[in-house]
Amino acid sequence: MTKVTIQKLREMKQKGEKISMVTAYDYPQACFVEKAGIEIILVGDSLSMTILGNEGTVPLTTDEMIAHIKPVVKGAPTPMIVGDMVFGSYNESREQAIHNANRLMKEGGCDVIKLEGGRPDIVGAIVEAGIPVQGHIGLTPQTSSLLGGFKVQGKSLEAAQKIVDDAKALEAAGAFSIVVECVPEELGRAITKAVSIPTIGIGAGAHTDGQVLVYHDMLGMFDKFVPKFVKRYANIGDQIVEGLEKYRDEIKSGAFPAKEHAFGGITREDLDGLIL
Repeated sequence: MTKVTIQKLREMKQKGEKISMVTAYDYPQACFVEKAGIEIILVGDSLSMTILGNEGTVPLTTDEMIAHIKPVVKGAPTPMIVGDMVFGSYNESREQAIHNANRLMKEGGCDVIKLEGGRPDIVGAIVEAGIPVQGHIGLTPQTSSLLGGFKVQGKSLEAAQKIVDDAKALEAAGAFSIVVECVPEELGRAITKAVSIPTIGIGAGAHTDGQVLVYHDMLGMFDKFVPKFVKRYANIGDQIVEGLEKYRDEIKSGAFPAKEHAFGGITREDLDGLIL
């Protein structure tokens, strides 16, 4: 496969070819995604919970984000790598936003950045600085407390219109794509029709141009909570626990290590003169 670009994603939308996107946060995960042929990797701020054990996304820092983008870039040369702008890295000023977007690109090595919310002013400033931006509307986890928690957004006509307007404003500001999170399926369809750039849904139904899920959610590796929109494609977490339990039991029983796991080269008799 050749490197996935913004132009490639546009062509996929025009052809009606669905776009696949998943999160990854380290080198092994990125290698697996590369082998699977998925078009986009999001190094998402969800790593705050799935990798760093925080209760939410707010504590994550730009330094931590950069540290996780770097190995993903090394492990997945083909997918587009999206670096997520963390909470507090773009809400003070345009200058702050450009500075931190530059850091993700320059220090992390991602191809594009993503930021939450209907902020065409910030998106426009970053795009004007030469950095490609993916928008994110609907449920925006970093500011979920303002939205009444982790709830479906756009359930009234007024709220739905606001989200459509946000999508159109982000497109006008230069965003090349938009993540649409936790909205009714028909609103997901309407947003996708309203803009010419690709839409990537997460809990937005089947009519967006693509879909994204969190790696640990879809593979059964994070069980603190499982959103309604997640489909589990494997239960790797259970297999990991089973393997670790078997390892523990074999150590305690003496079954591991067996002869095939040990090195020869000297006998017990050869060591009779060893001073202990």
